[in-house]
Amino acid sequence: MKIGVASLGCAKNLVDTEIVLGFLAESGHEIVSDPRDAEIIIVNTCGFITEAKEESIQAILEMAEFKESGSCRGLVVMGCLSQRYAGELWEEIPEIDAMLGTNELDLVPEVIQRVAGGERVLERRSSYFDYNKPYARLSTTGSHLAYLKIAEGCSHRCAFCVIPHIRGEYRSRTMESILREAETLQLSGVKELCVIAQDSTTYGKDLGTSIVELLQRLAGLEIPWIRLLYTYPTSISDDLLDLMAREQNLVKYVDLPLQHVSQSVLRRMKRPGGFDSTKALIEKIRDRIPGVVIRSSFIVGFPGETEEDFQELLRFLDTMRLDHVGIFRYSREENSAAYHYEGQVDEEIKERRYHEAMAVQQQVSASLNRKLVGRKMKVLLEYPSEESDLVMVGRHSGQAPDVDGVVYLGRDALQPGELVTVRITEAHAYDLVGEVVEGSEPA
Repeated sequence: MKIGVASLGCAKNLVDTEIVLGFLAESGHEIVSDPRDAEIIIVNTCGFITEAKEESIQAILEMAEFKESGSCRGLVVMGCLSQRYAGELWEEIPEIDAMLGTNELDLVPEVIQRVAGGERVLERRSSYFDYNKPYARLSTTGSHLAYLKIAEGCSHRCAFCVIPHIRGEYRSRTMESILREAETLQLSGVKELCVIAQDSTTYGKDLGTSIVELLQRLAGLEIPWIRLLYTYPTSISDDLLDLMAREQNLVKYVDLPLQHVSQSVLRRMKRPGGFDSTKALIEKIRDRIPGVVIRSSFIVGFPGETEEDFQELLRFLDTMRLDHVGIFRYSREENSAAYHYEGQVDEEIKERRYHEAMAVQQQVSASLNRKLVGRKMKVLLEYPSEESDLVMVGRHSGQAPDVDGVVYLGRDALQPGELVTVRITEAHAYDLVGEVVEGSEPA
């Protein structure tokens, strides 16, 4: 049958979508990009915070409309939202023909056949999906980029987060299965490999190994950029930093979701650290990895966050000048510890703090980008711009896919997947403009 798939949420969820696409292709189904042509539509949902839940529900309702206006005979919903709210969705959205959670990826082809036969199917397993088996993932990110999921679940108990409730305890994939998949991706021509997990730096502790050993093995592959995402502050070891500084194809980029710097807020979040310890960590990272790019994310409006706490965060952003920062308004989530906290912050205050923090970081980002003008950098080309066929969009190694800025270039004869040397000619708050420099290496 013709199958349309909509994938929402994070890169970890995208990997699940690609595994499902592989199962569908192996089962003889045709994947179509236009939902109007699809006989079965699958929505892989996100259920992390309120905005993501609303986006997922909207996507489900929009796809349900193709039962009337398109070729759709069945709507399948899977992923985090259906894992978390199966009963409610099943009752309140009768247009859903089948629902699976996060552990039933391999059941999708079977469920599709049952839906095509007129059944309404709600599937749940008591066991976890086994990511160690070799799966024929079908790429959705182009031939140049791939995400490599090294673990599933999370064993931290951050007060704002429901990932352990949705995905279960942290469990590492075997190193053999990861290396086997990475080698396959290398042979397919991948130029950038993004290593991901809910907490990548915890990898291997449940297996008697470590993220350092894994990255050392991955660095032996002929993949130009290997990027480590989703690290945890207390798991950033000296050995890890020294390895990243030493190995040429380990991107000098540290993704470090800090969430806050006020010690009192972090304690309520059930997270470690404070302003001084976080400052010392950033300084150590910069000292051990010259030229490192650091990305982080912070939550404003967490229950009990005072104006003094918030001003401490602004001072940190202003003084530490991180390269990339995401600011999130606190989302009150059922099944999280903070849901029951006193001192919930008004939405108007959250909104003000969000915009103030973003304004501070925008100034920092613009200033740091201006310093790149005139520099030569390697840029990985990704896709033609939606605004103009004459413009190609790419990223330098200090820009992670989807979350950071991009580099705009004149398209000429450039093709997605090329790694070219570029001189930066213009800087904006988040994005850069450059020109290809023939026959030269980056400074």
